[in-house]
Amino acid sequence: MVEWLCAPIDATRAHEVGVLVSWHGRLMVLAWGVLLPLGVLIARFLKITPRQDWPRQLDNQTWWYGHQILQYGGGIAMLAALWLILRTPDDGVVAETHRALGWTVIGLASLQYLAGWFRGTKGGPTDPAPDGSLAGDHYDMTLRRRVFEYFHKSAGYALLLVALASVVSGMWRANAPHWMWVGLGVWWSVLVGAFVILQRRGLAIDTYQAIWGPEPLHPGNTMKPIGLGVRRRDDSAERRTP
Repeated sequence: MVEWLCAPIDATRAHEVGVLVSWHGRLMVLAWGVLLPLGVLIARFLKITPRQDWPRQLDNQTWWYGHQILQYGGGIAMLAALWLILRTPDDGVVAETHRALGWTVIGLASLQYLAGWFRGTKGGPTDPAPDGSLAGDHYDMTLRRRVFEYFHKSAGYALLLVALASVVSGMWRANAPHWMWVGLGVWWSVLVGAFVILQRRGLAIDTYQAIWGPEPLHPGNTMKPIGLGVRRRDDSAERRTP
């Protein structure tokens, strides 16, 4: 078993890569196999934490800080991996496929970060405007905010799929040993399993409602939640008399 795990996936080729290529692969797997998918899970399912007394306790930013740390960490790892591979000559049919997928990932990821930086203001009771009003792109769910959310969520999940294909093509090009394929397969199965379980438990809560509560006086609560499988929480059981 140990001998099989250490053997390359394609017995007709040797597993021989240079230092730059090996570290490129490690950093890309760290970014797109670990950090960024975890950031997506946290953003989707931890808007309201298990011990949070919602709706008395609002705007729990655990998910926000976790998402930022993981996404920026993944972005730094991705850029470092890009820098390494740009210093390495590349050729071959599989290399061309991997290069095309890789640049697609870089391009889409860049758009994701740009969209996040230009998503607009927050507003609302927790972050009022300088003039004291509650006006803000997020609180008012302006067109700018709605476009951002539709793009950021749909493009984000599509990007994970493209990145998965890129990682697999890179591992095949490097003729990675079996233990790498098995390890990543198990890890990704855990992530998918966690996604399915948390989704079935109804933990994909609308960001707007998690931040400002369920009252209809908040303008965003009159609109449909954005995102496939995202729901609003029925607060009838959570409301308590002070």
